Amino acid sequence: MSGPELEFHRPDGPWVGAGPGVEECVLAEDPESGRRTALVRWAPGTDSSVAGVALHDVWEEVYLVEGAMHDLTLDRTFTAGMYACRPPGMPHGPWTSADGVTMLVITYP
Repeated sequence: MSGPELEFHRPDGPWVGAGPGVEECVLAEDPESGRRTALVRWAPGTDSSVAGVALHDVWEEVYLVEGAMHDLTLDRTFTAGMYACRPPGMPHGPWTSADGVTMLVITYP
């Protein structure tokens, strides 16, 4: 997989709305392969239950940088420092975040 060559730096890309209460800052993206790395943050009170359970056709890795999110299906709260690796088709969520959460999200085919 190719991608941009980036040495250590502070990401300064724009935060773009990605849904109600959700913003993301793309760190690296390769449109050819579909690989993508982004910081995603949820505002306090964000609730994804309207969208239901999520399913993706790509691999998804998520590392919670700060804050917490609650999985409504599992009735479990996940906090900063926790990590998930989801293969294509793995159901997850929906989620709520009472105080907000920031996560590193990596997706690839």
